[in-house]
Amino acid sequence: MESRLDRLEAVQAMLLGIGQISTGCTDITEFVAAVHRALGRIMYAANFYVALSDRDEGTVRFVYYVDERDAAPDPTEKLRLASPEQSPTAWVIMNRRNMVMTKDESARHQVDGHAWGRGTRAEQWMGCPLLDHQHQALGAIVLQSYSPAHTYSDEDQALFSLIANHVSNALQGMQSMDRLERAVQERTALLAHEVAERRRAEAVQHALYEIANLSASAVDAEMLSSNLHNIISELIVAENFLIALYHPETNEFSIPYFVDQKHAEAPVKRFAYGVGMSSYVLDSKQACLHDADSYARLVAERSMGEPLGSVDIASWMGAPMLVHDQPYGVIIVQSYDPAIVYNEADLELLAFMASHVAVAIARMQADRAVRAAKERLEQQNSALNAALTALQDAQSELVRQEKLASLGRLVAGVAHEINTPLGICVTATSHLVQELKLTREELAAGEMTEDSLAQFFDIIDQSLKIMTTNTQRAAALVRSFKQVAVDQSSDDIRSFNMKAYLDEVLLSLQPRLKGRPVKVVVDCPDDMVLESFPGAVSQIVTNLVMNSLVHGYTREQAGEIRIEVRLDGGQVWFDYRDDGAGMDQETLGKLFDPFFTTRRGQGGSGLGAHIVYNLVTGPLGGSVKVNSAPGEGLHYRLRFPQSRK
Repeated sequence: MESRLDRLEAVQAMLLGIGQISTGCTDITEFVAAVHRALGRIMYAANFYVALSDRDEGTVRFVYYVDERDAAPDPTEKLRLASPEQSPTAWVIMNRRNMVMTKDESARHQVDGHAWGRGTRAEQWMGCPLLDHQHQALGAIVLQSYSPAHTYSDEDQALFSLIANHVSNALQGMQSMDRLERAVQERTALLAHEVAERRRAEAVQHALYEIANLSASAVDAEMLSSNLHNIISELIVAENFLIALYHPETNEFSIPYFVDQKHAEAPVKRFAYGVGMSSYVLDSKQACLHDADSYARLVAERSMGEPLGSVDIASWMGAPMLVHDQPYGVIIVQSYDPAIVYNEADLELLAFMASHVAVAIARMQADRAVRAAKERLEQQNSALNAALTALQDAQSELVRQEKLASLGRLVAGVAHEINTPLGICVTATSHLVQELKLTREELAAGEMTEDSLAQFFDIIDQSLKIMTTNTQRAAALVRSFKQVAVDQSSDDIRSFNMKAYLDEVLLSLQPRLKGRPVKVVVDCPDDMVLESFPGAVSQIVTNLVMNSLVHGYTREQAGEIRIEVRLDGGQVWFDYRDDGAGMDQETLGKLFDPFFTTRRGQGGSGLGAHIVYNLVTGPLGGSVKVNSAPGEGLHYRLRFPQSRK
């Protein structure tokens, strides 16, 4: 009885100890080991193990295993959970029930001739499930004996089942804490990774911003390369750095920037495509990563052609600078230190940076090309402006000369027209002087008769009539010519009667119209008064009439020129029509171009219509439109203000 009480006290102490151990222990293996030591004080426990299961994964892990015969499995290894028919441990876990079996019972339980479970068959085997509060299996706790002298009584089995319940509660709390700690650790690690990735992303974004600033700033190639080196060095270790630019026009590489721990200067400044690692990378069009062995193989196989510089490389990276498969060069970073070895993440970052550097270089080259083209264009524009100014001056001079030539032709025509009446007057005067002399001689000789005197008076009367008619005609021509000539040579604004002025202009053109079967009809109100440039009106009418005579009609062709003028709301509507040859649309489109004429070498200067357009749109401040078709003549529609004051 005393021995039984001692054992119960030991069991009670063990159960209290299990609770205390679970609260102060964070490692499950250590906790189970302490349970094993305490269990050994109340019953035989030379062979003891605890298996924990994972329902989601369908695995089992032997976290603690002590056995006299069999080796302990790896406590960290997860094994596939067998079926209940294959393993007693699996049977206890899957059925969530206690099981005690003897050696003979174990031998009788075979599946397809295979023993039940693994390891040495025990004399007695006792297992209890470890259950959580929802009666779900956490695993199994097992005691076994290989000696017939050590077997487990019903009391031992009951005590072991009680101990298994306490171990289950303790393990559940420890696993919950362990899961919480693992979750915290995983979350902390995830947050740390996210922070690191965010910092890395911010560093990459800052680097890209700096690269964009470099491409936008006007820096030389060496300064650009040095700044790029500094930017990339903030992201990866780049103590040995090289930039090689590709020149497609010569199929060569140049090295504008070179920093190396073993060489003060680049082995070459310029080399042909096909030599060195730069050619190797650009030919592959993708970033390359090599360690010492793979780099040595490239050198040995001559895959890079002739190597340039040191081949004693611990780690090497190269990335092409491409924009839409157009090569701009290569960026190379290498290490001589075995402690500095680049990985795929470094290679990916270098390739990413190289692509953006390529865009920056392409933008800089494009900007330089645009600036150069702009400078060339400005030079060309300056030369063109000078040529245009000279052309405009020459054109103005030719227009002025054409106006003077037109005025000269007007003078010649008027002079020829005045010459006829003046010649008649001279002839009449000479005849009258001769008749007066004969009459005086007849009177002095006393031979004067009434008939001879009457005949003399008739001659005087006829001569005076002839002289009066012709002098009046000459005076009208002179008066018309004077006004028109003054207006054409003057740029002054004055008030004038449109109808009367058109008559004077047409009178001055009579020498040109004389002998031509072309009639000019004017339809204009008698009281229309304009406050404008009469010289412009005179020049316009003169040029239009002369153009019709030169281009619209043949010498013997009859025709009619019709001029219609009217007022509409302060605007003068001036319509000029002829029924001459007209012109097609292609020719009509060039009508107002300077020096365009259909009668080159036949009296056409090519400035008549051009002067009309400039006068209407310039001094008169109006517009001009023209319609025509072959055989239908020309129709000019001029619109300009009644007053220019």
